[in-house]
Formats: sequence, structure tokens, C-alpha cells
Amino acid sequence: MSNLQDRRSDDRSNAPENAALLVLEDVSRTYRSGPAEVRALDCVSLTIREGEFVSIMGQSGSGKSTLMNVLGCLDRPTAGRYRVAGRDAGGLEADELAALRRETFGFVFQRYNLLSNVSAAENVEVPAIYAGTPPPARRSRANTLLATLGLGDRTHHRPNELSGGQQQRVSIARALMNDPAVVLADEPTGALDSRSSEEVMALLKELHAAGRTVIVITHDPEVAAFAPRRIALRDGRVISDEGSGIAVRPHRPDAAEDGGTVGVAQRLSEAVKTALRSLRANVFRTALTLLGVVIGVAAVVTMLAIGEGSQRDVLSRIEEMGSDLLFVRPGAPGTRTRGDAVATLTVGDAEALAGLDNVLASVPEREGRATLRANGTDYATSITGTNADYPTARSRDVSEGTFFQASDLASYSTVAVLGRTVADNLFPNGGAIGNYVLISGVPFTIIGLLEERGASSFGQDQDDVVLVPITTGFVRLFGRSYLSSLTVRVADTATIAQTESEIVSSLIARHGTEDFQVRNTASLLETVQGTQRTFTILLGSVAAVSLIVGGIGVMNIMLVSVSERTREIGVRMATGARRSDIMLQFSTEALVVGCLGGVIGVLAGVGTALGAARLGTTIALTPEPAILAFCCAVVTGLVFGYLPARQAARMDPVRALATE
Repeated sequence: MSNLQDRRSDDRSNAPENAALLVLEDVSRTYRSGPAEVRALDCVSLTIREGEFVSIMGQSGSGKSTLMNVLGCLDRPTAGRYRVAGRDAGGLEADELAALRRETFGFVFQRYNLLSNVSAAENVEVPAIYAGTPPPARRSRANTLLATLGLGDRTHHRPNELSGGQQQRVSIARALMNDPAVVLADEPTGALDSRSSEEVMALLKELHAAGRTVIVITHDPEVAAFAPRRIALRDGRVISDEGSGIAVRPHRPDAAEDGGTVGVAQRLSEAVKTALRSLRANVFRTALTLLGVVIGVAAVVTMLAIGEGSQRDVLSRIEEMGSDLLFVRPGAPGTRTRGDAVATLTVGDAEALAGLDNVLASVPEREGRATLRANGTDYATSITGTNADYPTARSRDVSEGTFFQASDLASYSTVAVLGRTVADNLFPNGGAIGNYVLISGVPFTIIGLLEERGASSFGQDQDDVVLVPITTGFVRLFGRSYLSSLTVRVADTATIAQTESEIVSSLIARHGTEDFQVRNTASLLETVQGTQRTFTILLGSVAAVSLIVGGIGVMNIMLVSVSERTREIGVRMATGARRSDIMLQFSTEALVVGCLGGVIGVLAGVGTALGAARLGTTIALTPEPAILAFCCAVVTGLVFGYLPARQAARMDPVRALATE
């Protein structure tokens, strides 16, 4: 067992031998059970020196377990004073007590208290994790300790693959991991057969011989007899204290290193590893936990993709109705005009407006009605004279043939473009292009057919129209050279108000007075913007509900996990875990659930959206909804994981260890 004699301070020879290490002065510990008060310890005064081998014996209810908890800084005395190496433990905060346990004590439990989902070596490493020991160093030390204790070939085995004696040896190796000054063994042979019990006690004797202070809590007189100093308890009081168990050279280990700044990243890394192990340990429960987050995230991604696609589709339809158009009508503001009652707009006005910034097209229009005749059929319809920019301004091209060009306007060509309704009535068997149609007795050549539009929002048939060059219309059809209206299409709707002001200024300068009216599509644009806001609020609300439901699921499962792993939490606290370590561990588990659920949910949402697209639904996949949904999943995991993590961090280590 010479290998168990770990690193010693260089100045050991200068330190006083057998100094008082653990000192209890009139320590009492009482518990409340309803109106009754139970006194587990009653004015116990006791001094244990460095290098002693002490057994504390007593029957059930004698107070020996309570005394062990107080000695190991797992519990606080109700009255009296307890000092560890001269340091008053009664005034220490929870994390300071954790540091004291981590640096001074190594616990050997009756039921081993090994973590079931990790290997023997990883169980041994636990105290070193909270001491901030780098992974390579702690792995090397764990393997060395296990090899020294005869378990070199069992380092990768889990507890359920080890015998009781082997598990207790792993527990002893864990107690020695941080090279503690004191080894506290609680009923170390209580769950072992006689042979294994002798081996464990022999190990404890060797630890004492190496200079460590060893305290054994037992009810068995034979086990107590192994210790040179024997203390007996009854009813919370010391009834006897016999013998002396001072080692020749007491063991004074180097101070345990704290994680410090470097330890933050290491602690986070260990928390992530622990979280993944915990999630793997119960795959079904993990799947249920993830399901709520996955559904919430997938719903957000899918709904926003479909909503964005539908929104774009609606906006494109609204734009076709003229959300980027300005209409100039004749007549002073505030007056109502009908037909050709007012003649204030000219083709020159249209040409002047076409030169303004942000104007994509400026189209003069003169409207009238006429009777068409072709193939012996008469048909009355609307006639519109316009220029070659009409398809650009109205976002309406020809489906067959061509539209008239600037040269047709300059040469006063008698050409016409028919709407589908007119063409079907005059040429029911097709073949309209290239034929002639008489408009008010004037023959026009049909050069194209307009795209079908169907009925407008007011019920008007938008295909019941004939377009002719406006110059030809003035000469052959309308008789007077003035316009019914001007239609202006802007390039950027964001500055449509400024463009409208420029149009007004330009026309006033040309006319010398405001004898016209400009109407925009502000109400239509407001409707579009309102629709966008409604979509956003609706989808955001549904997404929030979905994620909240998923978050509640995470919190419920995490609370169950905390309840099931209470003993594990107690073991981690006993081996030196701070409250922040426990908080970090369970918060990280919730964070991992949020991240995994977010990733899977995004993939599921994209897949669902693509499936909807194959069924004919309009979608628009953009990275922003996926990023937003993932971030929300992460935040949801953190927010709803806080309460379970806080509950775990505030547990009493004594009660946690006593949990079945």
C-alpha cells in the first residue's frame, strides 16, 4: 500500500505532529418532528487528532450517523462549536462547506453510492472534477488508484458489472481521489460478506498506516475493534472513549486546487458530458422531453414558411391590383367629373411625368365605348387608347401576338389588342390575330390578345376591353385630344408619397393651376401592411404557445429527473460539488434538451414545409425563422430548466444521501 502514501508537503517535517484536526465542543443536533423535538446529539465534546484511526460505534438511533454528518460537514450542529483544522465550520456558507469537504474529507458509504451510468474510473474521478483537476491528470490518478486497489482490469466496468467488494473498493478509490486528510467510512462493511469485509478493513488500516486520519462509523463491535481508538455513543452522548490510534507520521496532503478561471470552461464541459450521459440513460424519457420542443420549433418553422409564402402570394396579387400606382384624374380637387366633361390632361403631361425620378412608366389613357363588328357579329365594349408602356404600367402583357409599339403611335396605325372576352365573342373558333375588326366603322388589324385577368374586386370584367394606340384613337375614334386619366407606376413604393408630391408640382407648373386630382393606393398599402402585422402577430402567438407547451414539458421531465437522481445529487455534494456546480449541471441538461430539440425541430419543420410545397402549398423558406425558432428553443430550455436546477442546487446533502 505504499502507493497510497500520496504527495506530501515539502515542509511536513517542520509541521507539528498529531495536531488537533477535528474538534467538537458541546455540539448538539436537534430535529423537529411535529411538536416533538428529537435530540440526535447531546452536548458532544470530542477531539480527533491528525493520523488517528477512530471507530465510532453505537446501535441504531444512538446518533452515530448524525455525528458522521457533522464531522464530514454534511450537516451543521444546532448548538456548540465544530472546528476543522482550526477553522470554525459553523459560520461557513454552503459553497465554503463544499470546498472543505472537497479538500479535507473522503467519504466511503455503506451502500457505495456509485453513479450507475458511468464507469468505475469515471466514478473515481468525480471529486477531482469539482477540484478543477485537468482531465488527463484525474484520469491517470483514477486508474492508478484502481490498480493499487486491485481493480486495474475493471476501470471501464459500470457498477452493475462489479461485485459488492469491488464496488466498495471503487468507493474507497473515490474517497482518496483528492488526497484527503480524513477518510470517513460509514458502515463500510455493512453490505459485504465476511471476506470482503476483512479486505475493506485491511485497506482502511493501510490507509491509517500511510498517515491518514480514518474514522469508521459502525454498529458492529468486531469492525470497531480494528481501530486503536474506539468511541461509543448512546442516546446522542459519548459513553466511552478508549485507546489511542495515532499514526507515526500523519498525512498532510497538498491543498486541493480550485478550478478558478480556467475551471469555468472545464466545469461547463463536464456538465455537458454529464447531461448527455443522463439523457442516454433514459432514452424514452429523453424522447418525450424532446418531443414537446421539437413540435414547437417545427410548428414555428413550418407555419412561418407557409405564412411567408402565402403572404408573398397575397402581396403579389395586391400589387397586381395596383399598390404601386398613382392615378391622375382631370378636374380640380374636391370636384366630381364624369366622362369627358373636363379636358385638362394631355399626352404631353404623361411624357413630362415619365421623366420624374422613381417613375417606372407614365401611361395616358382615353376611354370610350364603341360597337365592334367581325364575322357578321356585333359586340359593344370598352375602348381604351393608350401608349406602348401600358403593359409595364399595368403589369399586363399579351398572351398571344404583340403589343403596339412607339412606331405605331407615331404612324397612327390602326392596330388593336383585344381582351379575351371580346375575342371569344367575335371569334368563337379562335384565329383572331391577323384578322380585321370594325371599330365604329373603322377597320383595325388585331395584333395581340391580352392576358386574362377575370373579374376585378368590383365585379368588372377586366377582359372586356380593346386597346388601341392613343394617337389613332384621337383621330379615328374619340375626336378630341384630351385624356380620361394618367396612370403612373412607381419603382419604389417606400417613396410613393414623395413621387406624388413631385407629380403635383410638375403638373401645376405646366398648367398654371391645380386642375387635376392625384389619387394613390395608400389605403391598399395600409391594408397590405396591416395584413403583414396580423400574420406576424398570429404566427408569433401560435409559436409562443407551442414553445411554452414544450417548455412546460421540459420543466416537468427535469423535475422528475431531479427527484429520481436525489441520491446522485447528495453524492456529488458530499464529494465537493458547489451549489453552482449542481445548478450548472441541471441547467446544462435543460440547455442540451433545448439545443437538440431546436436542431431536430428545425429539420422537421423544413421537411414538413417542403412536403407541403409538394402538395401545392406556397412556401417561402428563409434562414431567419429557423434561427429564431432555434434560439427560442434554447431560451425555453434555460428558462424552464431553471426551477428544477435551482431545486437540485438547494438540496440538503444529508437528506439527499438518505433518499431511497
